[in-house]
Amino acid sequence: MAHQASSSDKAGASASASAPGQHHAWIGSAGAAGTDLRSDTMTTPTASMLAAVQSCTLLDDVFQEDPTTTDLEAHCAALTGKEAGLFVLSGTMGNQLALRSLLTQPPFGVLCDHRSHIIKYEAGGVSTLTGAMMKPVVPKNGVHLTLEDVKANTYLDDDVHTCPTRVISLENTLNGMLMPLDEVRRISAFAREHGIKLHCDGARLWEAVASGAGSLTDFSACFDTVTLCFSKGLGAPVGSILVGDKTVMKQARWVRKYMGGGLRQPGLITAAARVAVDETFGKGPNGEGGLLKETHVLAKEIAKIWTDLGGKVVYPVHTNMVWLDLDDAQSSYARLMELGQEAGLKIYGNRLVIHYQIYQNCGFIVPRLGTIFETIFAEKAKGAAASGKPDGETSMYRAQ
Repeated sequence: MAHQASSSDKAGASASASAPGQHHAWIGSAGAAGTDLRSDTMTTPTASMLAAVQSCTLLDDVFQEDPTTTDLEAHCAALTGKEAGLFVLSGTMGNQLALRSLLTQPPFGVLCDHRSHIIKYEAGGVSTLTGAMMKPVVPKNGVHLTLEDVKANTYLDDDVHTCPTRVISLENTLNGMLMPLDEVRRISAFAREHGIKLHCDGARLWEAVASGAGSLTDFSACFDTVTLCFSKGLGAPVGSILVGDKTVMKQARWVRKYMGGGLRQPGLITAAARVAVDETFGKGPNGEGGLLKETHVLAKEIAKIWTDLGGKVVYPVHTNMVWLDLDDAQSSYARLMELGQEAGLKIYGNRLVIHYQIYQNCGFIVPRLGTIFETIFAEKAKGAAASGKPDGETSMYRAQ
């Protein structure tokens, strides 16, 4: 790979990490994240983030008095073309605040992809906090929802037996896959025609933009509310942003307060998030000058190493995730994780997440992944049996 020569050498990175006087928690790719492919949530903060924390303001955000926090909120609102932003502690909190603020008077239902984070990985929060009926939909194309999927599963009538669809929640990216801007626009036009609100779980919308699929402004224009995560691919320690119009954001701030999310001195974390947006995503709505694009290139190269050996992937590699088909390779989650541990890599399940700090250490990572892949297919050729899977719904948080 042409870009490996300029990558960090892991041995050197480890030595740097242990050098006396270093801020051990603020060394970016030289820290633990440089060998951690489990998730882009594993990205670790950088020295420039620490510098921002050291000069941040420490005023009260419940009173909306903290300049560091209000600057971050205003900047993200401007990047997305929305009126206002609200800093939240997590993407899950942002999604829940958005849906609780958009859903007003029951009965109401929420339509989403059956693999969506809000239905699989938020502990039943939508039903608990809103009382909404969830309508999970399986996209016919196997990749993303289309207008046709939405039309076939939306409840529009006012018959007393019906739970009407009041919000459509789309996720971009979902399992690393893109929902194309043209399709989002088609669904948005349909929703507005029928008075249905639209929410975007855009935890990784930064990645969609970095792939060239459209700008933050283009995508956000289709939605009433959008969440974006700072602590995944961007590498900040904590937090997400929720954006929308001023009325919805006022309601969301109220909901955040009664959920225990009122923050007194959040400048400590919003300062780092502001640096993450500028340095990792980029300076403008198209990710100008950011670091994310190369992770997508690297993900495709890693997928090619796997497929050149005869492997298959579960989902197409659109952005920074590679989902290995271990069933086809006659291997198991446990075996892949074991091989990863032996090679000095952290892997979980069959998903490899190529965040920007993995890219910065690709000279260390890629040869070891290649060796792991070769071992798996050598074992397949010998007829080694895969471990059995436990019963129950699969989860990316439960190794099988």
